[in-house]
Parts: sequence; C-alpha cells; structure tokens
Amino acid sequence: MSRVAVLKGGRSLERQVSLKSGARVEDALERLGHDVVGIDVGHDLVSRLRDVRPEAAFICLHGRDGEDGTVQELLEIVGVPYTGSGVSACMRCADKVVAKHALRDAGLPTPDFFAFSEMAFKQLGAADTLPAIEERLGFPVVVKPADQGSALGIRFAPDAGAVPAALVAAFSYSQKVLLERAIDGRELAVSILADEPLPIVEAIPLGEDFYDFEARYEIGRTDFACPAQLDDDATARVQQLALEAHRLLGCRGLSRVDLMLDADGKPWILEANTVPGMTETSLLPQAADAAGIDFDALVARILQGAS
Repeated sequence: MSRVAVLKGGRSLERQVSLKSGARVEDALERLGHDVVGIDVGHDLVSRLRDVRPEAAFICLHGRDGEDGTVQELLEIVGVPYTGSGVSACMRCADKVVAKHALRDAGLPTPDFFAFSEMAFKQLGAADTLPAIEERLGFPVVVKPADQGSALGIRFAPDAGAVPAALVAAFSYSQKVLLERAIDGRELAVSILADEPLPIVEAIPLGEDFYDFEARYEIGRTDFACPAQLDDDATARVQQLALEAHRLLGCRGLSRVDLMLDADGKPWILEANTVPGMTETSLLPQAADAAGIDFDALVARILQGAS
C-alpha cells in the first residue's frame, strides 16, 4: 500500500470533467488498497503536498495548469513522482500550434494550418491576411484555441463570412488561435498505454455535425465504437501513426492521440493529449476495456508508470 495524492479540479475550464475523472480514480485506488488523498488543486497545492507527503501523485487535471507542464514542474521541485508525461512533453502537447509544427516538421500528416496571436490581429494587421489564408486552406476551416482541450471554443467556418465570429469565439478561450483545414471523415482516437496502442475508438455524434464539449461528456449524446470498424491494414496504420506522434512529442506512460480518417482512408493527426479523461464517457477507459483491461487495472498500470 502507498499514499497517493489524486490531483483534480483546478481552475481550468475543464474543472468539472477533472473532478469526475479524479473521483473515479480515487475510488479505484482505494479498491486497490492505496491510502488516497484527493487534492482539489489551488493556491495551497505545494503546502498540501508537503503536509501529505505522498509517494506518488496521480494527475487528473485537464486543461491549463494540469496538462501544460505547470503542475508537473511543481511536483518535480517538491520531489513527488507523478503519472503521465514530463514537463516538456506536456508543454508541447498543450499548445496545439507547437505540436502541429513538430508533427509537420517530422513529416507526419496533420491538416494544413495557420496560427496567430491576438496581438497579431490587433497590432500587426493579421486580419488582412485572412483572404490569403482562406484561399490556401479552402473551406470549411476549423477555428480553434491553441491551448484548450475537450473541444472548447472550437468553431467550424463553412465560408468566409463565418470566420470573424469563429475567431472571436476562439480568442475568448486563448490568446493564440489556430485556423486548420477541415478534414471530412471519421473521428478516431488512439490511446497509448505504456508505449502500446490500445484498440481504436471512433466517436459517432448523434444528430450533430461536430463532436463538441457537451457531446463528449453527456451520456447519450455520442455513440462510440470500440474497436472502430476498420480493416486490419487501416487499424495498424492508424495505431502506428498515433504511436509515432506519442513518441515524437515525448509523451510517456499514457496519452490519447486524436485523428481524422478521410474519405480516401488517409489518417490525419489532430492533436495529442497528455492527461486523457477518466470519466464514464472518456475514451481511454473505453479503449482499455476493449483490450481486456478493466478500470481498476488501468489505474494500477498508470500509477505503476509514475516517475
């Protein structure tokens, strides 16, 4: 038995999802016989950690602070081993623009994109480049904040007239925005556990054009197929590509790589998540279950990889 601090909640926009993930993980750790201390992360985190003196921290924080390397850095300073990726991998994956540049530089397929800061729009005339961007990317384009997860702030712009409102929405979540060529196809997710890809999950929105924040976390809003109905070659290709992205970005322990499979059967990497959700509708637990790994065993294996 060991003392494990479960870090959850925090101040990001994904706080409620994080609390659900944390509660499920705490229950599993208790069933596994650990001494569990739940910490709703706030200004007293360091003092709480020093009081509790856990042997490991299980990170269930989603979004800012939890996935961008901030908490990971603090844990390293106070000497507490933690689950998931290290500081640099978290920083790379949390910034979609940085991650996509890394993917493109390495020759891995990711949809064409351009990115701007809010300052570039306000002070450098970036808005005047929109016609050229739109011509190069084509329509529809996806407009998304650079550093939010769970589909927060993402908008589809079917034509030039929809772009300004989409930019306003995205800038309300982040100071940097990504404009990305939309891929029409199937939405896939490959969870990686201990450097091994799990069965592919396909998200099938019910009556929605887009797998949005609410659809991700409300039971009944989205159907999931796991394993996804793909032939063996396509399955192997998608899993291998996800694993390459996981390794390229420096992830360790676990991650979830989101992809699109276009009408020609070509996979495109959208992003990698270093702290996948652990809720009842989250994709990593579904993939693990399809691989014969129940939730408690999944939690045990993630904790085992803490360093």
